[in-house]
Amino acid sequence: MPSAPFASVPPSLLQPTAQTNAADLAKRGRIEETAKKFETQFLSMMLQQMFAGVETSSPFGGGPGESMFRSFMTEAMANQMVKGGGVGIADTVQREMLKLQGLT
Repeated sequence: MPSAPFASVPPSLLQPTAQTNAADLAKRGRIEETAKKFETQFLSMMLQQMFAGVETSSPFGGGPGESMFRSFMTEAMANQMVKGGGVGIADTVQREMLKLQGLT
């Protein structure tokens, strides 16, 4: 699913320029990873709220195990959503972090 044009990072911000050194490339990689982690955490919290009122019936759900492992399930779902392109939060966060670091 293509992301909305306003949420995508312009290629010029993500592509290293001729004067980019190894330290800048490493910083760009850390920024990208941090932005994706932020989006994963945001989506995980959103999914936890979404599933808060859901109750499942017994043989396949319910009980103390379900509530204990629900956070793991929502985190895994959020991680897969981000791997699949996310909802555009990581792109926006990454773009702003690159601007703040002067890597635009």
